[in-house]
Amino acid sequence: MTDLSGLRAVVTGGASGIGLATTLMLVERGATVAVLDLDPSGVPRPLLALKTDVSDDASVSAAVEAAATGLGGMDILVNNAGIGAQGTVEDNPDEQWHRVLDVNVMGVVRTTRAALPHLRRSAHASVVTTCSIAATAGLPQRALYSASKGAVLSLTLAMATDHVREGIRVNCVNPGTADTPWVTRLLDAADDPEAERAALNSRQPMGRLVTADEVAAAIVYLASPASASVTGTALAVDGGMQGLRLRPAARS
Repeated sequence: MTDLSGLRAVVTGGASGIGLATTLMLVERGATVAVLDLDPSGVPRPLLALKTDVSDDASVSAAVEAAATGLGGMDILVNNAGIGAQGTVEDNPDEQWHRVLDVNVMGVVRTTRAALPHLRRSAHASVVTTCSIAATAGLPQRALYSASKGAVLSLTLAMATDHVREGIRVNCVNPGTADTPWVTRLLDAADDPEAERAALNSRQPMGRLVTADEVAAAIVYLASPASASVTGTALAVDGGMQGLRLRPAARS
């Protein structure tokens, strides 16, 4: 399928996990892609890969300009870079709050702000941000992370409103717990990794973690001309976690 042929995309955090899956899917669908990542070593050649720190405005501005120059413009921005945090509101010090909000929220602000002049020149401009089920559902031990993703959801709606008349669509994807390197590291650090994985599987009605490819497919849809009338939307890819309330399974 080459429905994205001729479109130019920039993906932050595109060297691993959901970001890498999105990068590869965009390429498979015909787009040319530049990846902005703190560690771009995982980006396959010959893709344009730029070392970028989304918590540093100068780094972001330089990388976005280099990406737009290398691609000959920009049609799609995927804001995927982000970091996690565990704990209740009592557990994370101020420094960690500042760090997570700086990356997860201000990183989206910096990258989108730098990309807007290029997106305004596109006949098909789309911004898609990786948000989270944590923005809309109360999850245990995720106070800081949830706050950051709640801000991303609100920011998505505000940007969609501000830029719709410029022809720029803005949406986000809300993954449930995804089988990514970050989740794997959390499981490895658990006292009982198998029990923890089983608990994460069971809290999603489909009974399993979502895959990086499933989240990437939703991102690519929102980035593509197929969603030309979709803006200001949060697309849940969560195995039914947000909307479904199942009765306990019958015992055999």
